[in-house]
Amino acid sequence: MVPSVLFEVMLIGLLGIGSQWLAWHYRMPAIVLMSITGLLAGPVFGFINPEEDFGDLYKPIISVAVAIILFEGSLNLSFKEIRGLGRPVFRIATYGAFLAWILGSLTAHYIAGLSWAVAFVIGGLFIVTGPTVIMPLLRQSKLKPRPAKILKWEGIIVDPIGALLAVFAFEIIAYLTANEPNGASLVLFFGASIFAAILGWACGKGMGWMFETGHIPEFLKSPAVFIVVIFCFTLADEIMHETGLLAVTAMGMTLANMGISSVEDMRHFKENISILLISAIFIMLTASLQVETLLQIFDPNIIGYVVLMMFVVRPLSIFLSTIKTDLSLNEKILLGWIAPRGIVALTVSGYFATILSEAGYEDASIITTLTFGLVFFTVVAHGFSIGWFAEKLHLSVEGKPGTLIVGSNTFTIELAKSLKKAKAPVLLVDSSWERLRKAREAGIPFYHGEMLSEQTEYHLDTVPYEYLVAATEYHSYNALVCTTFMPEYGRTNVFKVSPYHDIGNTMDDIVDKIGGRILFGGKASLETLNDKIRDGFVFRQTNISSRYPYKQYLEEKDENAILLYSIKPSGQVKYFSEEMKVNPEPGDTVVSLTPPVKENRRIQERLENQRTTTTNQKDADPQ
Repeated sequence: MVPSVLFEVMLIGLLGIGSQWLAWHYRMPAIVLMSITGLLAGPVFGFINPEEDFGDLYKPIISVAVAIILFEGSLNLSFKEIRGLGRPVFRIATYGAFLAWILGSLTAHYIAGLSWAVAFVIGGLFIVTGPTVIMPLLRQSKLKPRPAKILKWEGIIVDPIGALLAVFAFEIIAYLTANEPNGASLVLFFGASIFAAILGWACGKGMGWMFETGHIPEFLKSPAVFIVVIFCFTLADEIMHETGLLAVTAMGMTLANMGISSVEDMRHFKENISILLISAIFIMLTASLQVETLLQIFDPNIIGYVVLMMFVVRPLSIFLSTIKTDLSLNEKILLGWIAPRGIVALTVSGYFATILSEAGYEDASIITTLTFGLVFFTVVAHGFSIGWFAEKLHLSVEGKPGTLIVGSNTFTIELAKSLKKAKAPVLLVDSSWERLRKAREAGIPFYHGEMLSEQTEYHLDTVPYEYLVAATEYHSYNALVCTTFMPEYGRTNVFKVSPYHDIGNTMDDIVDKIGGRILFGGKASLETLNDKIRDGFVFRQTNISSRYPYKQYLEEKDENAILLYSIKPSGQVKYFSEEMKVNPEPGDTVVSLTPPVKENRRIQERLENQRTTTTNQKDADPQ
């Protein structure tokens, strides 16, 4: 056991974020590592038991964290994002959820051996996937936009629906089995659900109005949103258990569709908080499980139930609910397979296990075991298979990591040519059709549009590209593009051309302090790079090997050459910049912008050969 609760809080955070980092470093499913870490720290080795150690605070902490995570997820649900996908999303979240509830309840009764009452409660709960498990999976896999958006929308929308279905099933059961049936509880349930939705909408509208009118200062906006989310969740949940999830989802969707710039500014901050909470909650929930619960998972009835839920109930509900939609067969197969259960299922199942046991249903004692069995098996199976499965179905973005270049000019066109020659994906973006003319003639993939416009956000697929290079002639615009996309691409993957000029400029010094990393050591401005291209400089590839190491290459290269990037055999690109030290290893290829010394030498040799040939022919001719 740990020496104190404070130490346990620190350990939970360390284990959660450590699991996330290991998952990122080794390209593994984060939710799988977090689950295994929690099990090892809790029931296996007995280091921590958060439920026991935190006492009465345990459940409120979990509930508030789930509310914030669900709100953050719903904050991304802009209706503009699902243009053309509205019908499949609606069907999956309604018809699909209903079919999954009925089929899951039948499976729970006939396979897991639960009574009808408990089966219908647990069947409603198990339709949820949720942002706590879907978002990490989408981050690790490179799904194409259509299936990724459908999975995200389904996970967030169905989360509160599943909890409400479970509550509804319980209220129906309580009504039907009562000695003197009273419809007041059912009326309260429906009234509380409507109130929760209205409350969430009102809180979202209210916060949006206060942001737009300046009634909340910038430094208080994020704290104010957090408090209102907790208020919204708690007020609805106190009236009727689990309606709080519906309230925060309605609040997030309302704010997401108001088009408020302040919400965009807060979104990335909330994503970071959400990742921290997901990491901590997964560790807490799995570490609080009992050894008996883990052993019960291997009961044949529970394993049979889990297998049918994964391989029959989910695929059947997806295929039936998406009939006559424009989803392809491969998309239906992928959606029918990917349905991991997560935090909401684990937390809400504990609540129903208690109230059903108190109501006299003895089989409710295995709800926690059944829930964890489904959560763990789906998390492991879907976490490890989503990338491979999507690739086999041609629904993943294949190929090497690509580069998105903003700005079409002489240098960027040649840069794109060199990346294309190295078989690295590249896309050139510019708002001017005329500036893109040479790119079109050179056969370079391009996108005609303003990089910072809302239309580009919804029409440009940025998934295949891990690097962004801003190389327009406007340095402040380059900095703005880098700042905008830094949260999406990461600080180390966003670059801009040097804002420095030979004559110096104080405004450029200011621009230098914001935005992405400066390319090529900062000595080569866009004007300099374009001039070098016009002067005949060429893009040269040099293979680094054990016989010709990088150190020797630096010693022998032309002093006027500019190092651009190195590329590994895997296709990973490393751009040379002031802030990042690049050390190419044997097997890597270094690409540089080099004076045409070798080319001039070859031309000179060719001319000499032609002169020699001509002279020899003249000498051989008879006089």
